[in-house]
Amino acid sequence: MLLLFFLATIVVASQGSDLGLSHQIHLLTPKSGSGGDYVPGLSCLSWRLGVETRNIIGWTTVPKECEGYVGHYMIGHQYREDSKVATNEAIVYVKSLKLTGDGKDVWVFDIDETSLSNLPYYAAHGFGVEPYNSTLFNQWVNKGKAPALPESLKLYKKLLSLGIKVVFLTGRPEDQRNVTATNLKDAGYHTWEKLILKASSYTGKTAVEYKSTERKKLEKNGYRIIGNIGDQWSDLLGTPTGNRTLKLPDPMYYIS
Repeated sequence: MLLLFFLATIVVASQGSDLGLSHQIHLLTPKSGSGGDYVPGLSCLSWRLGVETRNIIGWTTVPKECEGYVGHYMIGHQYREDSKVATNEAIVYVKSLKLTGDGKDVWVFDIDETSLSNLPYYAAHGFGVEPYNSTLFNQWVNKGKAPALPESLKLYKKLLSLGIKVVFLTGRPEDQRNVTATNLKDAGYHTWEKLILKASSYTGKTAVEYKSTERKKLEKNGYRIIGNIGDQWSDLLGTPTGNRTLKLPDPMYYIS
């Protein structure tokens, strides 16, 4: 029942509509913060703030006491509003630029929980409370049904209208290239300059090492990274970062 409610919600969200979002009530009982009662010894709102500010690192699962709070946050109104803050700032920034028009200005997008949303999967798996299961997650990815995060899709379209090219840089492996490309197009991302997936040569490397190395390659090839957006700090750390970095909210998982 929860998953059916969520799927109906994300269809509306993927179309970019805010209709009724402020009145949604998540079926899980929120544990603390904006949604409900305080849990003694644990403020889930404070935990989420610690995660987003990178004061809390290296965690593997969402505290079980916070399952309802995180679910309420992700499906409810606030997640969309927080995402809008990041993407609206990006749009303000790009409008202020004097672009050369030589085709070398690019914006780097992460994919999971940035360009595409895996909330249908996480809604069925405890919103990050369950330990990560690569088999189950890859089964979901291979369906190619992830909807767009509406705020990121709006930013994507604005960038293209200004002549800025898009590079997708994801931790997904090379063997998911075709399904990822099809999913992106189905979700509304119809064109890009590059789609970079994680090659086997990066096995054992952190996400920071992998993504910063790939950004260096872009710059060596003459591209100017005017912006970089992702849901994980590992999308944004390491050099070069890009001229402007923006962090989207994601309290469901942590990638080093």
